[in-house]
Amino acid sequence: MNKKVWGVLAGLCALAMSAVWVSPARAQMSEVKEKPPMYSYVSFWNIPRPQWAEMAKADAADQKILDKAVAGGTIVGFGSDVNLVHQPDGATHDDWWSAMSMAGVLNVLDQFYKAGNPATPVLVSATKHWDGIFVSRYYNWHSGSWKDLYTHGASYKLKPNAPDDAVETLSKNMIVPLLEKMLADGTIHEYEVDTEAIHTEAPGTFWVFYLAANAEGLDKVNAAVREAFKSNALYGPAWGSMVDFTEHRDYLARTSATYK
Repeated sequence: MNKKVWGVLAGLCALAMSAVWVSPARAQMSEVKEKPPMYSYVSFWNIPRPQWAEMAKADAADQKILDKAVAGGTIVGFGSDVNLVHQPDGATHDDWWSAMSMAGVLNVLDQFYKAGNPATPVLVSATKHWDGIFVSRYYNWHSGSWKDLYTHGASYKLKPNAPDDAVETLSKNMIVPLLEKMLADGTIHEYEVDTEAIHTEAPGTFWVFYLAANAEGLDKVNAAVREAFKSNALYGPAWGSMVDFTEHRDYLARTSATYK
């Protein structure tokens, strides 16, 4: 499609979605705005099953450094995940922390290296390991600490002809309003829309994560998404015009997390 024509259609789509959201409920919400960038460092591990108990102990040992970093304002949150839906080449566990600067996440990483944590026996036993650094400009959370909650993640690949502001458009008009409602009623404790800050994959992928308060929260969010697409006829075409759904993947984990 001609890029100029695509730009016009994308703009009309954004305006249409904005109009759809101007309902009595939406009118009571403040306009969704981009926030200062939040960076997250994530370490993914494939740990042999006999070592899973040792991985839990290693996560507990890491908490001293992370608690201190939160208290000092270096980071705003941290946590660990145990994957519930395993894939042959995927991770079984991950550890992460978030900060309002790249320096914040890297300074904590440096503390772990100096303490020798990456060389602990359970991490050395990993059959695969990789890292990622992500950035989000659409996020929110409740302050607190939780154990054994559920994290749902979804990755999406933009089409080659998607507009440069596709993630912004989808976030402002669809993703954030829905998840803010879930956050307000306690269904979820945190959400974020991520892209890579350090590109280890081809650009164009974005992720939507939310931390559900319980298993029932997953059902509530899924029901809200279905209702949103059912009641707003423009949602399906809007996503379809920007997102290649053949690349869509989901992630589900049990999570322990702390947010300042």
